[in-house]
Amino acid sequence: MKSRLEGRKSGMNRDMIKGIAMVTMTLNHIAAAFLEPGTVSYEILTDIGYFTAITMCYFLVEGYAYTRSKRKYVIRLLIFALLSQIPYAMVFSEEKHLLTTNLNMMFTLFFCFWIIYAQKEIMPDNTRRNITMISVFATAFCDWPIFAAIFTLLFLWAEESEERKRKAFLLSMCLFGVIWFVQRVGIYSFNTSLILALGSMTGIGLSGICLLYFYNGRKCRKGAAFLKWVFYLYYPVHLLILGLIRWYR
Repeated sequence: MKSRLEGRKSGMNRDMIKGIAMVTMTLNHIAAAFLEPGTVSYEILTDIGYFTAITMCYFLVEGYAYTRSKRKYVIRLLIFALLSQIPYAMVFSEEKHLLTTNLNMMFTLFFCFWIIYAQKEIMPDNTRRNITMISVFATAFCDWPIFAAIFTLLFLWAEESEERKRKAFLLSMCLFGVIWFVQRVGIYSFNTSLILALGSMTGIGLSGICLLYFYNGRKCRKGAAFLKWVFYLYYPVHLLILGLIRWYR
């Protein structure tokens, strides 16, 4: 993967794609905070927002190999997860009670990091299996429960194979659509559920197209360190802004 991607002189770099993911995530959160579920605008913004989670899992797996200090990386994820939880609850809690059954996406990435660690580092099979299973289970209490763990495992399986990466995105997209359909077919009619399920696959499909065919494997040449902190800070800050607007409008 590395040699093929870095051979591209054009295309989108990692930070450009992360910027797109920030925008799509914001649209998804705007829908969650202010729009009525089931409306056309809600469904469109939510579906577009599904671009973000699988993109972040992809970059988490890719970035693991380039991270100089795994310890600092995982601590950073945990710190921003803790900072983000109250703003996350402000956006996603019902009736402004500041309670939510889920942990935010930073916690999801934190647990997915341990899945990667377990698979990449040399350790006994039982230890590797146990850490992986515990981490997958932990994501059940987070945003994108289980799905993010599956995305991470699929990208680990894909490694540097372009064919496997295409299969990973296709499997992710189909699995998400099927589960979405099964969960809602009793709420909506069959045809409506099918249309909405297909729509829910859009964001994941767009992520696959973007990363497989337009990503050049590089990061921004200027301001990379600054952008890294922008990406981390944006998550809690934009949630806090949306949460404050939602609570005090």
